[in-house]
Amino acid sequence: MEHNVCRIVKIEKKALFEYIYENFIAGHDDLLDVSATECMDNFAIDWEKGEFIFIAHKCEDVNGNTVPFPKDIDINKVLANIPATTESLLCPGKKYNDYSFDELRNLINGKGN
Repeated sequence: MEHNVCRIVKIEKKALFEYIYENFIAGHDDLLDVSATECMDNFAIDWEKGEFIFIAHKCEDVNGNTVPFPKDIDINKVLANIPATTESLLCPGKKYNDYSFDELRNLINGKGN
C-alpha cells in the first residue's frame, strides 16, 4: 500500500449482519465449545440497542431425529430479555450461558429462569 493512501471498506446493515454471523459460525468451536456440525444455529440482532444473539442447540436427539428450534420461542424476545453473557469475545474464558428451552420460555414470558 502506498504512503498517504487509505484503504476503506464500507458496508451496510445486511453485510454487517452477514459478517457477524459468518464469524460466529467460523468460531463456533471456540466461542460455544461445541462443534458446528452437531448444532443448529439461530440468531437475531437489535440494531437500536446494538445487541446480537447467537443460539446453538443440538440438531439431533438421542435417537437421531432432527430437533428444530421451538417455534414458540421468539428469538427477538430472548434477545430483549437475556443478560449479556460476556463483556468481550476477545478475552479468554467461557463466553456463553446454557439455557434449556423451558428456561427460555419462562424468560420471555416474564417468569424468570
